Amino acid sequence: MLVGIGVDLVEIDRFRTALARTPGLKDRLFRPDERAYADAKRDPVERYAVRFAAKEAVMKALGRGLGEIAMFDIEVRRDESGAPSVLLHGRAAQVAAEQGVRRWLLTLTHTEHTAQAIAVALAD
Repeated sequence: MLVGIGVDLVEIDRFRTALARTPGLKDRLFRPDERAYADAKRDPVERYAVRFAAKEAVMKALGRGLGEIAMFDIEVRRDESGAPSVLLHGRAAQVAAEQGVRRWLLTLTHTEHTAQAIAVALAD
């Protein structure tokens, strides 16, 4: 059963500026494994931007916003096949459980200018 769908776009240059202006932002938004993954890439900002978009998309799929769920509580990972996946912590996990979310579908893409994520929350 479909619980919700969320879509988000992030302008990569704008995100690059935000990260440069606020160095601690990465630590507040991204979990250690996310930072390690992004920092190992040629242009880490593209990976950060698409993960930021994914976190926003997950919140939208849950019908919630930044005031209720912290970005840090949403972790974007890669499963065994390399596909993007979602792991929730803290308040995000609680909200998802309350709505009966058992599975996530997540797609990520980015160009040189824009990062996009689509998240689908599914219940049994």
